[in-house]
Amino acid sequence: MRRIAVFSLYNEHGIADDYVIFLLEKLREFVERIVVVSNGNLSKLSEIAIKASCDQLLVRENVGFDVWGYKTGIDAVGFDALSEYDELILLNDTCYGPLFPFSEMFSEMERRNCDFWGSAAHSKVTPNPFTGTGHLPRHLTANFIAVREKMLKSRAFKTYWENLPAIKTYIDAIMLHESQFTKHFTDLGYSAEAYVDPDKYGSQYPAFINVDETIINRFPLLKRRPFFHDPTFLNAQGIDLPRALRVLEETSDYDLNLIWRNVLRTSELRNLNTNAALMSVLPDERAKDGDAPSDYGKIAVCAHIYYTDMLEEILALTGNIPVPYDFIATTDTPEKRAEIEATLAKRPGVKNVIVRIVEKNRGRDMSSLFISLRDLLVDDGYDLVCRLHTKKSLHVQASRSNLFKRHMLENLLNTRGYVHNVLDMFHDNPSVGLAVPPVVHISYPTMGHAWLFNKPKVEETARLLNIKVKFDQDTPVAAYGTMFWFRPRALRKIFEHKWKWEDFNAEPNDVDGGLAHVLERLIAYAAQDAGYTTRHIMCAHQAAHNYTMLEFKLQKLASLMPSGDFPWQCHLLSEWKKAGYPVANHLPPAASSSQTSVTSVKRSLGKLNLAIKNSLWFRAPTLFKILRPIYRAVAKP
Repeated sequence: MRRIAVFSLYNEHGIADDYVIFLLEKLREFVERIVVVSNGNLSKLSEIAIKASCDQLLVRENVGFDVWGYKTGIDAVGFDALSEYDELILLNDTCYGPLFPFSEMFSEMERRNCDFWGSAAHSKVTPNPFTGTGHLPRHLTANFIAVREKMLKSRAFKTYWENLPAIKTYIDAIMLHESQFTKHFTDLGYSAEAYVDPDKYGSQYPAFINVDETIINRFPLLKRRPFFHDPTFLNAQGIDLPRALRVLEETSDYDLNLIWRNVLRTSELRNLNTNAALMSVLPDERAKDGDAPSDYGKIAVCAHIYYTDMLEEILALTGNIPVPYDFIATTDTPEKRAEIEATLAKRPGVKNVIVRIVEKNRGRDMSSLFISLRDLLVDDGYDLVCRLHTKKSLHVQASRSNLFKRHMLENLLNTRGYVHNVLDMFHDNPSVGLAVPPVVHISYPTMGHAWLFNKPKVEETARLLNIKVKFDQDTPVAAYGTMFWFRPRALRKIFEHKWKWEDFNAEPNDVDGGLAHVLERLIAYAAQDAGYTTRHIMCAHQAAHNYTMLEFKLQKLASLMPSGDFPWQCHLLSEWKKAGYPVANHLPPAASSSQTSVTSVKRSLGKLNLAIKNSLWFRAPTLFKILRPIYRAVAKP
């Protein structure tokens, strides 16, 4: 077939990512002419790259979404010129690919007798989720549709695009075009086919919901949305993106770094880490063959040794590093430096020893890293660094501080085989820039509240460092306790800034909003901004303890709710939060009269009752209508 393609592109930063260039290059093998329509200006480098990958680049105002991008490309080519082709492909940048050769999909669809086809279809939905009435018709999804000669040359096709309504919102794009295009032309007698058919997968939208199964069946496209969509939806629908990624690693030669370089810039890190399950529970024995090469580059341990009585404990764990490494230490007195140097003098596995005394006792382990060791880590002198410090947390009970310390040290350096696996992970995945233990939650009230009072200062510091990523709303992905493995280049923006000792709080330094706590929460986002993922890592026994306790806490909270449906629980609690947590806010002081107590409780229960009714109306409108007379009867005095 003689094919022409119109590719609709949008990026809020004006960047045409490498995955787009790769997709266009692979599409070229099947298409004579490619017209790219950019909704919004492109950077100079992106413009050059796109022009090298297409025949015509059109840059327009960002209005009308991809729909009007398609229309702009069609108008630019002209309907007379389009009629010279056997097939017009309309596709956009909302997918990665081809994961598998396009030839497989094109060959299959060439065998099908149809007037237009799509890479995937969405089944009919009743009621229409956007209107609450009627139905959303079955339709080919707009990210990849091919129109063949009969329909392409028809008056009906030309009229459709000439009369295309204004598209002002995302819902408009679905309601006025995507969901109507297929129905409009099939009603006129044209036949449509889908490469990925919902009837074969048992879900409404298999290219999204059954992403793992479609990839097992060698579907060449992967939607971007599962990486950054609300995890609540992925949980409810059983969307298994982690399995899809595992299948890709095993069966496809597609470079997953193309995905990470793009999705990191547009995702909230917590959502991305959840949806893609960027967590590795590593065994204590090396997973690779013991004779496998282990060229990890130049490695260092950077440790702030304030409590020298913990040095042997630290060294026992760093002794698990299976290759020679430099030990770089900071401390606060000459006496401690001498003790550290003497202890390290004949330590096996340690190549070079550097011990520095911090200039001021401000900022603790954070200032010692980003000020005292800046010159060693700001360039590429080391490929990989393990950051440690002698943590005691004297302000909390010893059992709690020891648990926190073990949570960090064991998840970073548990055994020699375990550390081999950590290093192999970095070696095999160039996109990984940071490895941290997951958020500590046993004995610490971090879940949902880990920003504490630091978020405004984090955002301010990010602007100072020109870090341009989205911050998570509730619980940041962070190196809690500030022990972690990292590539120095992933944190270059933090190291490049010339921090001053006075930027950090004077002792006592365990103050939220201070720069030390701010940097603790900024590290993963600096890596994200640099184009690197953050991987949570755990050893098996820590994973068992953390998961079972987490499961208990979640089920305990759920048992106190009137339903076990997680989205419904989220909605109900969200409504309660919007109302100002009425039960808590209106509890009277001890001196209040009993009448005040009764009034406050009645008011609180009334607001909770309203929240439940709103939630029921939102989640189950039919059931709400049935129960509405009962609500009214109960509400009467």
